[in-house]
Amino acid sequence: MTAPERIPVMVPWLGEEEARAAADAVRSGWVAQGPRAAAFERAFAERVGAEHGIAVSSCTTALHLALIAVGLGPGDEVVVPSLSFIATANAVLHTGARPVFADVEEATGNLTPQTVDAVRTPRTRAVLAVHQGGVPADVHALRAACADRGLALVEDAACGIGATVGGKSVGHGALIAAWSFHPRKVITTGEGGMVTTDDAAWAGRLRRLREHGMSVSAAQRHASGRPIAERYLEVGYNYRMTDIQAAVGLVQLGRLDEIVSRRRELAARYEQLLAPIPGLRPVRDPAHGEGNFQSYWVLLAEDFPAGRDAVLEALADAGISARRGIMAAHLEPAYAGHATAPLPVTERISRNSLILPLFHTMTHAQQDRVAAVLHEQAGG
Repeated sequence: MTAPERIPVMVPWLGEEEARAAADAVRSGWVAQGPRAAAFERAFAERVGAEHGIAVSSCTTALHLALIAVGLGPGDEVVVPSLSFIATANAVLHTGARPVFADVEEATGNLTPQTVDAVRTPRTRAVLAVHQGGVPADVHALRAACADRGLALVEDAACGIGATVGGKSVGHGALIAAWSFHPRKVITTGEGGMVTTDDAAWAGRLRRLREHGMSVSAAQRHASGRPIAERYLEVGYNYRMTDIQAAVGLVQLGRLDEIVSRRRELAARYEQLLAPIPGLRPVRDPAHGEGNFQSYWVLLAEDFPAGRDAVLEALADAGISARRGIMAAHLEPAYAGHATAPLPVTERISRNSLILPLFHTMTHAQQDRVAAVLHEQAGG
């Protein structure tokens, strides 16, 4: 008997149009950061409702630059969720500041003003809020709370493109936000990231910092046709995005509405298939917005008949790739000895959640296979 085809947890939706765009960039002779990167910046910023976009090499570098923009450094504290990929907390350390881990609400996996206040101290200078797994945080409440307390709110929108809050894109009206184009995200450039902000001075500085602190970029010097001696105004970084990546990103951005629509359709079907399973709660839209279902995660009750790891093993045995739920950074060896407040919700979600396969080309038959295993593990 032939084993069923393996179901991956995620597959980027890439096609011939992206391949042609990348090839055109190669044939143009300009493959480093250049005109396509600038075009991608403009298109992305317009899409999320920001004045400026700064294309960079990853969301981690985007977060680092965003935190530099708001002026963080040694002695400062930044409230972050532990329930996030470890890069969120690491970016704070890269500035010399200290991440202070806060708990999250169970329904969304996101920070709230209440969980921020529980760990805020006189040294707190900023809050780094994550739109976890594509579920939008209640940024209106967080922005108001931060404004009242004199704190900068930086948004980690790594998973957020295509999600909305109050009918507007995640990132709309943000002080500053960081985005990811990793292959597991809704749209991809292979690797890559973006910073968006409405602050022109910040945008200008971050464009310099991503390119070694140069006063005039390589693309500008090339376009001038004249010899220009650049200056290095401050110590910078090499955080550039290539034009090959940006060419792919422009095509992917044009597919965004179709991708999100399909993911939401599949998520709705998952909810119907999984609704009869007691003790299993799927991720859902919050009252304040709509998610993009970048990750489709489910939370198991403490008394679910099978433990989370046993469910993952059963899925793997059935030829289905799934992943543990969102990590808790404070439990990782990299943060051993890092003082933290009690984080019961974070630890429960991290311990009892798993991410199910969800991708644009997923079939109903594949979803049925996933649901069948979960029903079996629930004793159905």
